[in-house]
Amino acid sequence: MSDGKINSKTMLAKLQSEYIDSLYKAHERGQKIAWVNGLFPQEFLEAMDIQVAYPENLAATLGAKKGVIPYLDKAESLGYSNDLCSYTRFGLGYEEDFNSDIGNIPKPDIILNCTNICGLCVKWFENTAKRLNVPYILIDTPFQPEYDATENDVDYIVGQFKEMIRQLEAFCGKTFDYEKFSSVMKISRRVAKSWKRATNYVNQIPTPLDGFNLFNYMILAVCCRGKESTADYYDLLADELEELVCKRESQFKGKQKYRIMWDGIAVWPYLGKTYKTMRSNDMVLTGSFYPAEWCVEYEQDDIRSLARSYANRPPIGSLKRQVDARCDIMQCAQCDGTLYHVNRSCKILSFMQPAIRKAVYEMNHKPYATFDGDQTDPDGFSIAQFETRVQALKENLEAVVESGGK
Repeated sequence: MSDGKINSKTMLAKLQSEYIDSLYKAHERGQKIAWVNGLFPQEFLEAMDIQVAYPENLAATLGAKKGVIPYLDKAESLGYSNDLCSYTRFGLGYEEDFNSDIGNIPKPDIILNCTNICGLCVKWFENTAKRLNVPYILIDTPFQPEYDATENDVDYIVGQFKEMIRQLEAFCGKTFDYEKFSSVMKISRRVAKSWKRATNYVNQIPTPLDGFNLFNYMILAVCCRGKESTADYYDLLADELEELVCKRESQFKGKQKYRIMWDGIAVWPYLGKTYKTMRSNDMVLTGSFYPAEWCVEYEQDDIRSLARSYANRPPIGSLKRQVDARCDIMQCAQCDGTLYHVNRSCKILSFMQPAIRKAVYEMNHKPYATFDGDQTDPDGFSIAQFETRVQALKENLEAVVESGGK
């Protein structure tokens, strides 16, 4: 920026570096290190001054940098099936030596898990806790057959939260800081609001936001939801996007002829190839269900609102809720069609996807295409198939235009 202020790209790199540095200096400061899954209620750990690490995020990072193969092979040599999620296989292989040339996270002092994201992750973390001989805490959030979590669900989860507080007090040797807990919840709510504000710019026509950047921007929403600096970053990003809107400019340098929703996790090892293939077909990503998962909103700073929010996360939501969420994204982002990633790793979403695709199409009649892939394992994806499916989607979109939108 011409006025000498830090821009969002520089700020993101700085905050990521500071986050990793804080993990490796935690023990020097007398802090404990926890491993958690991506949608664990980190507010409790922030309140107890526990440093939080995310092995799933490390798997995605190494996947994007082509660094997971040795660990996938290691897991299979230990007898784990290659049909397991590639995040899990990566973790099981990585935990043999905790040493990657690309990136690392320190060993945990405690592992915590929440069932609101993936059942396999529960077994991965439980296995790891046994291998490393560290405490393991599980928060069970039931699948939501109703549209929203019931009051009984909230009672059940709040009871677990209270027991977790007791366990954390015993683990840390100090009482739970409820004042700091309230402060962290306020910060987390601000982060959600700022993240939503920034990502909503994708809805503009033309969009000022290169939609694939959502997969890069979301790292702080995953790893640092309880920090003021994260909200500051998303506010800065939103300000930059607002400036682009005013200038009618965009981060995306291709033609914005077709606006596409991407359903599912990114194919991290082929992020560049999938992006370039869409761009060469005049497609811009303007909606994605996956980044939206990390907007953890709750109404007020109390434990029941917190429990309800974490109980209503998309992976454990009812089919109706899943369909409505995607239709809302497509409507708000004015999407012309959808690319569905049939992710070999993410069984919980991929198995629901045929019903979701059918219901979404019946509601909005927007063309779609599917492609086979894997979030981290490069062997689970074919660029030739992806190119063919994208071209087929473009042909269907062109046919809609030629028919006058009918």
